[in-house]
Amino acid sequence: MNRARAVRAAVPRHDDRRRSFPQVAPRAAPDGRFAATWWGNAWVEALEDTALDPARLARGKAYAGRGHVDAITVTPGRVVAYVHGSRPRPYRTEIRMRTLGDDGWEEFLDGAAARPDHIAALLDKDVPHALEAVTGLLPAPGDLVPDCSCPDDGYPCKHAAALCYQAARLLDEDPFVLFLMRGRGEQELLAELTRRNAARSAAETDAAASPMPTVPARTALDAAGAGLPPLPAPLPLPDRPGRPAVFPPDPAAPDPLALDLLATEATARAHAFLTTGLDPVAALTPWQDAVRLAAAHPGSGLTASTRALYRGLAHALDRTPTDLARAVAAWRQGGAEGLAVLEEAWDPPAGPFDRARPALLAAGLPAFRPWRNRLSASSLQLRLGRDGLWYGYESDADREDWWPRGHPDPDPVGTLDGLLGR
Repeated sequence: MNRARAVRAAVPRHDDRRRSFPQVAPRAAPDGRFAATWWGNAWVEALEDTALDPARLARGKAYAGRGHVDAITVTPGRVVAYVHGSRPRPYRTEIRMRTLGDDGWEEFLDGAAARPDHIAALLDKDVPHALEAVTGLLPAPGDLVPDCSCPDDGYPCKHAAALCYQAARLLDEDPFVLFLMRGRGEQELLAELTRRNAARSAAETDAAASPMPTVPARTALDAAGAGLPPLPAPLPLPDRPGRPAVFPPDPAAPDPLALDLLATEATARAHAFLTTGLDPVAALTPWQDAVRLAAAHPGSGLTASTRALYRGLAHALDRTPTDLARAVAAWRQGGAEGLAVLEEAWDPPAGPFDRARPALLAAGLPAFRPWRNRLSASSLQLRLGRDGLWYGYESDADREDWWPRGHPDPDPVGTLDGLLGR
């Protein structure tokens, strides 16, 4: 036991409590607000509400918009970057904030693990308002403390204001940056959420389980000469697949999130086979199965675990992660038929396809160019599937980079109405 502990201690552990982000390209705020999410705007407001000079804030916002902030490094309680001003040498600028204590993190993790929709939202890079109300995760006015090597004694100076505005864009892209500012890294949080969620599910399963029928050992031995008693009746099938076991993180073991994904997949296939006698995956090609597996994974390719899954599956099948992401969008749109619509062009018989163009024109939609089973406009496309449904696609104007969007519909006008929000 002591030797095993020594071996684990000798293996270097990855510390994700320090993250660096490259310089953000110059970008103007279209409506004067640098952040697009509620938590990003709350971050900016925490500094603006305590600023003593609105003019310095305005200059800082202009600095950030013109790309004067170099690469940003985030560690617990601190955001640091070099900011270019009027002098040739940039200034070292930082924003300090209080980290959450153990009690605060326990409150946050308990609140997130208590509801599956909270975990799903975090995996999709979204922060539910309910978690902020529980933990006070976002800074309040006065929580952010600016500091800069420039001679300006403003609170904040324009360099610190520029860093604060640019950091809001990082929070928009990945709220786990906010969690790191408060003291915990992404992998540490995800591993702990996985452990708590699995433990909670296991406790619920144990509480609902009924005792299994048994035969006393003495009864079996006494009846050995006269014939054994009949076996107990088979256990009834559960209504849904069970939850996998808890996989604690270990430097020498595979990623616990990957193990959880594979175990969940195995339980779903086993339950379907016991219920129907059919394996729902047996008829799929390796590519279809990879797309199905990626489509079933929560998130949209933004978390580290999801990005690693996409890279691994795409590399194994000699595809690119972009190919896989497009195929996942098609699978989520229409399953195996949606993937076939993405990858196969075919010549439909006369009938619904021929009637689609006049119907679109009558609905006041732009003229569409026909090609095989597809109708294309500048940035919209309809594809007729072999199942008789119309599948919507979108692309940047005048580019052949089509991505599945919306839900299939037997009416082409209905499909486009869903895409256009009419």
